[in-house]
Amino acid sequence: MVAAGARISYSTNPSTVWFITVLVTSLAATVYQLYWDFVKDWGVLNPKSNNLWLRDDLILKNKSIYYVSIVFNVVLRVAWVETVLNFRVGLVESRLLEFLLASLEVIRRGHWNFYRIENEHLNNVGKFRAVKTVPLPFRETDSDG
Repeated sequence: MVAAGARISYSTNPSTVWFITVLVTSLAATVYQLYWDFVKDWGVLNPKSNNLWLRDDLILKNKSIYYVSIVFNVVLRVAWVETVLNFRVGLVESRLLEFLLASLEVIRRGHWNFYRIENEHLNNVGKFRAVKTVPLPFRETDSDG
């Protein structure tokens, strides 16, 4: 929230102080978000894991997919840099660039979901929280009589 507020302040008053504030707060927010993505949501970056910097249980057999996904998530997480620095990429209109960045964020979130659900599934199965039926809070009665 602080980074978003700093970006709004910078857009209304583009000064060097606000620019530095936006960079520092956005960088701190991005590092925190990446930590949360990888450690809490995905369960990776475990230095004690049997799989180097991943987690012990993996659903995908090819470990390199996890490493590529980590890099992919980092690259898409830092796409905010364009919104601060306002890169001019040839003749690409700013609205088109904003649309492309928003599309990349949608892709990142879908990609993030796969690993989040995978980690949640492995935690549920590993801690015996996965069940086939959920007990209902009432007794079943025969409808015929």
